[in-house]
Amino acid sequence: MSTVNTSSRAIPPLSTLLAAPHRGMFLIGALALLANMIWWTWALVAAWQGLPFPRQAMPSMWAHGFLMQYATLAPFVFGFLLTVFPRWMSLPDVPRRVYATVFALVLGGGILVLAAQSGVPMLLPAGLLAMLSGWLVAMTSLGARLRANGGRDRWAVSAFAALAFGALGLALALGYACGGSPNLMQAAISIGTFGLLVPVYFTVAHRMVPFFSNNVVPGYRVVRPLGSLAGVWVLVLAHLAFDLAGAARWRWLADLPLAALLGWQWIAWQPWKARKPGLLAVLYIALAWLPLSFALFAADSLTLFVHGASGWARAPLHALTIGFLASMLVAMVTRVTHGHSGRPLTMGPIPWLAFVGMQLAAMVRVLADAAERPWPLYVLAAALWLLALAPWVVRAAWIYLTPRRDGKPG
Repeated sequence: MSTVNTSSRAIPPLSTLLAAPHRGMFLIGALALLANMIWWTWALVAAWQGLPFPRQAMPSMWAHGFLMQYATLAPFVFGFLLTVFPRWMSLPDVPRRVYATVFALVLGGGILVLAAQSGVPMLLPAGLLAMLSGWLVAMTSLGARLRANGGRDRWAVSAFAALAFGALGLALALGYACGGSPNLMQAAISIGTFGLLVPVYFTVAHRMVPFFSNNVVPGYRVVRPLGSLAGVWVLVLAHLAFDLAGAARWRWLADLPLAALLGWQWIAWQPWKARKPGLLAVLYIALAWLPLSFALFAADSLTLFVHGASGWARAPLHALTIGFLASMLVAMVTRVTHGHSGRPLTMGPIPWLAFVGMQLAAMVRVLADAAERPWPLYVLAAALWLLALAPWVVRAAWIYLTPRRDGKPG
């Protein structure tokens, strides 16, 4: 009787998708990059043209902020941390049953929240509960590894603290969905930006960007003092506190020193040495938006302080969210996706299209608030996002659903 060479069999897509933590979570985030922006573009056009729109569980602007943070960017964060968190501390990997559970709950919850904003508002509590449950499953597993390490890895402690703020934000959003004050959802959105995403992004950059640079740049000097990580935490939380207290006119007290600290750290990382390769250069370009965005926040706050009003509207926020968060996402996820699929660590035309598109979308959205007729520019920025990211998402999804090129596991 002949034997079958099992290595030649096609691996089922679900098995491939769950072969490593980043695959499924990155797929959720990649698909959400398009789905949630298609919904937002639809909402923008409807508001601009006065078109009918389905019943929603919360105002469109709140939903946009919530979906982009907790249902789009957060899955990428979990995909990265569930993969590298144990490796940072030389501890056992997160078991498949754990990250598969997180995958199912976060995916199902995100779909329900989007459905709640598209005509079925009663689904919002169930969607938020599923997302929070997946979040807590992930934190339980990562927290066990942090305890085993004794908290000695400061970057791991910092990343876990950011996830704890994210869990708090989700809990507040669930409280709103169950009949609580609208202030709970507004707080959840602010916490998502300044308690979760900015700290965790900066933590990862603080650890990984000098590491990547030192590997490829001759004569590179690693500068990543824990003091700058702690300083960013203190000042970002001060920004958040001013936000939550409704004291935006005093926020410059945090934003000015934060912009200065972030600018110093960017220069200390020697961006002029990182013009090549492209996969490294894009990290530094994305990081340049971070001090710039907080300089814009400071200018907005000082304008409020001096004149009592500001015409900046939401320009600083979009410099941060599109310019920094989205650009850094494309840069870092491209690197991780290529490295963990056996591909060369190069940008390639599709990632370059996505990254350049994010720069254009950020500039259009930031400048839109100064325009006499901003609505066409709002829609243009959303359209640029979709056009730039659609090929990147399709390519990434195919990579996550197919085995590694080099035949290695994961």
